[in-house]
Amino acid sequence: QVQLVESGGGLVQAGGSLRLSCVASGSILSINSMGWYRQAPGKQRDLVAAITSGGSTNYADSVKGRFTISADNANIKNPVYLQMNNLKPEDTAVYYCLRNDAYGSHWGQGTQVTVSS
Repeated sequence: QVQLVESGGGLVQAGGSLRLSCVASGSILSINSMGWYRQAPGKQRDLVAAITSGGSTNYADSVKGRFTISADNANIKNPVYLQMNNLKPEDTAVYYCLRNDAYGSHWGQGTQVTVSS
């Protein structure tokens, strides 16, 4: 079993920054990929940023140039971070990390990010 715990969310004013962390515990294997997703009230859960085992990254258009995904421990990619700069009210959501490895897909419980205008 793999458990994921996100942290680093909170309340910030527009233009501010937050750094989210996702720490995996349990039976940790090398990843296939890891991603950060977000879900605002009444909306679907969408991909924000992802990183592969090789270190390739991709971002949603809405966060390009503002958010950066990174990870420690090259193959295991644990923890994974999401640096969020120049935050906007529309970034308000619960942010989840997703870890894909040989066991399957694993979600964290989410961390709330609220950006005030």
